[in-house]
Amino acid sequence: MSDRFIADLNDTLAGIEADGLMKRERLITSPQGAEISVGDREVINLCANNYLGLADHPDLIRAACDVMKDKGFGMASVRFICGTQDLHRELEQKLAAFLGKDDSILFAACFDANGGLFEPLLGPEDAIVSDALNHASIIDGIRLCKARRFRYANNDMGDLEAKLKEARAGGARHVMIATDGVFSMDGYLANLPEITRLAREYDAVVMVDDCHATGFMGPRGAGTPDHFGVDVDILTGTLGKALGGALGGYIAGPQPVIDLLRQRARPYLFSNALPPSIVAAGLEAIRLVEEGTDLRARLFENARYWRAGLSKLGFDLLEGEHPIIPVMLGEAPLAQKMAAGLFDEGVYVSGFFFPVVPHGKARIRTQMSAALTTEQLDRALAAFGKVGRELGVIK
Repeated sequence: MSDRFIADLNDTLAGIEADGLMKRERLITSPQGAEISVGDREVINLCANNYLGLADHPDLIRAACDVMKDKGFGMASVRFICGTQDLHRELEQKLAAFLGKDDSILFAACFDANGGLFEPLLGPEDAIVSDALNHASIIDGIRLCKARRFRYANNDMGDLEAKLKEARAGGARHVMIATDGVFSMDGYLANLPEITRLAREYDAVVMVDDCHATGFMGPRGAGTPDHFGVDVDILTGTLGKALGGALGGYIAGPQPVIDLLRQRARPYLFSNALPPSIVAAGLEAIRLVEEGTDLRARLFENARYWRAGLSKLGFDLLEGEHPIIPVMLGEAPLAQKMAAGLFDEGVYVSGFFFPVVPHGKARIRTQMSAALTTEQLDRALAAFGKVGRELGVIK
């Protein structure tokens, strides 16, 4: 590799460091949970996607271990060659039934699911109308597709309608609306009632990435469509958050959609099948969600308690009903200092800043889990109060 190339990379890294945007990783030496070990310290974890606390649940661990005795460790193949076990189809059918769809298809991650969704279904004569704050995987998936692209302002239904009119006026054969179910940096929910109404009016397909909702939003825990009581055409999601926190993504929808994706979705065709342990644990996670509401109730009880505590301390919060509760700080260096100070007080959070969020919108994104106790939340609130006052964030 040339010296000039390496020098340019080092210059870029130095610029990231100078701007206060360098991301650093801490080594966790324990299972994921409400409290985790980071080196020789025990800290309260407020920044995992472990919404239902299933990442270290004994039933999931048992299911993953037990199945390897019968099904092995890995598949060593893609699905259409020799990588499909009966277990994979069982999980796909279980997910489809849980989400109210004809069928589903598994991917290594939801990033792959979104990356493989659009290109097989839509061509240059079609159009995609995408929310401006959609996840990077949706953006990348759309870039791989030859359909015309329209972007509407975040959750702005007037702008969405304007873009739908523009797409139809341009002679689009098929139109797809693509949106996150939950915008994960803000904790806002997509306006699915209005999106589905507009889709009916303009004969559009609705695609929703429900990664931050599947398993706990809605009366059945089946996500944002369940929460709003509406139906959408295509759902993508993950096993890597509420449903166990490991890995694995999926697309659920009408049978012809799933059948075509099995034939042409490149991340599916050219990636190894999920290992049996992940599939078995995913089945167990869905069982736990379907058989009880206690975990979901605890999650939202914690979210209400935490939001009220932060508000009482005087922090600037984004409004919302989701267990994602961002603490707004403004600039990246302040978010980094706040995260470091909280870690010193025994609370693990991460600062979010550009390019993950816009310039000037840096924040600490706190996330609730059903595994957190009131005592842990009280300790975390005391730490937030102390560090917030030291840094001048609150009085």
